[in-house]
Parts: sequence; structure tokens; C-alpha cells
Amino acid sequence: MALPKWTDERTQSLTDFVGSESPISQATVASAAEHLETSTRSVSSKLRKMGFDVELASSVSHRTFSDDQQATLLQFVTDNSGQYTYADIASSFEGGQFSAKSIQGKILSMELTSHVKPAEKPASVRTYSPEEEATFTSMVNDGAFVEEIADALGKTVNSIRGKALSLLRSGDINAIPRQKVTKGSSKADPLSELNGEIGDLTVEEIADEIGKTVRGVKTMLTRRGLTCADYDGAARKEKASS
Repeated sequence: MALPKWTDERTQSLTDFVGSESPISQATVASAAEHLETSTRSVSSKLRKMGFDVELASSVSHRTFSDDQQATLLQFVTDNSGQYTYADIASSFEGGQFSAKSIQGKILSMELTSHVKPAEKPASVRTYSPEEEATFTSMVNDGAFVEEIADALGKTVNSIRGKALSLLRSGDINAIPRQKVTKGSSKADPLSELNGEIGDLTVEEIADEIGKTVRGVKTMLTRRGLTCADYDGAARKEKASS
């Protein structure tokens, strides 16, 4: 199943969630992923693209639990039954040495999952002020295109489309505004959403960003002759045509 896109609302929620922590621990990454209902890899990728220093997952994924640590974890989980999520436990247990995934696996093996608090759903974030909504509605009624509304409000096209759907459902507008350039007319390339940053991303990070599979991303890179951090689509394309 495709992961949710990084809209303006979700990006702002992520920025608010991590705050000023630096470097951002994998425990915080896991907690943010639970909060925003996405993968830890997608969160790490997005944070790095925004310039945050993020702890490498490999630095915590191979640690094993000693007998003492296992006993301490058992005691902690049972003494605080129902109070903490896996991400919360990872953040506080042994100074964040273990990832939320490692904590989850160990708790599962000890058959203590009933003591773990389910992750909460992300709270909705208001990203359009009343004044912006009024401008939005007025421009739609005047027949403005999606791109024109986006320019006027300083929002992305995806954000405008999502807001238009919300206003349509609430009855504030009678129709979704049209786009000057549609996927059908432009044959939109999902890779174009990455704004020329493909070379700095891995195949898996690209897959997370555009909601495609790793195999699908490799196919797109090969067809277009593009190269990312860990896949040379140009070489593959040249080899296929020779």
C-alpha cells in the first residue's frame, strides 16, 4: 500500500514533532512515524531532505538485549502497563539505545503486547486561516485555476486540491477548480515532484516519497536514464539498448 504524501500539513506536523532535537534519534523517528501513520524510512528521508541530522537506523538495529536489559524491559512494561507506546518505550529505555522495532520485537517475544499503549491518531492541523479560506472560495467562484490559487496563497498544487475537496464536501464551493496542466495533458512524471533531488536519494527513499514500489522506481529510472544515490538508471538503459 502506498504511503501518504508529504503535504504541507504533514510536513509542518513533522517539523513541530521533532522540535530542536539534534541529532534526531531513531526513537524519535519511530514516534513521529507512528504519529503520522507512515514508515520510519519515509520520516528519516523527509527529515534529511529538510536538513535535519538524523541518527542512522543501522546504528541501533543490530543491538541485542542482555539478560539484565530484558529483565529491566519486562519490569518497565509491566509496571507501566498501558501507559506507553512502542516508540515511547524506545525513547526512555536504556537512553534510546534500541529502535522501536527492536523494542516491539522483544516485547512480542515476551508476550507482553497487551501492556503496550496503541499509538494515537495524528491530530488534524489547520493550515488555512479563515482569511485564506475566504480568498480560496472567492477565487474558485471567479473561475481561477488550481495553479493560480496555489500562487496566490503560497501553497502547493496538492495542498490546493486537497483543500478544494474539503470545501466541496462542506458545501463552501460547488465544484473542484480546474488545473491548467493535468496529468493527462502533461503526462506528469511522479519523479518531477522531487525537484531535481533524485541524485541525493536512494531507490527506497524515492519510493517512499512518490508512493511507488522499489521495483517501480527502478523501472522509471531506467526508462528515463536517471541515476540516484544507489542505482544507475543511465547505465541500465544504455546496457538494455546495446
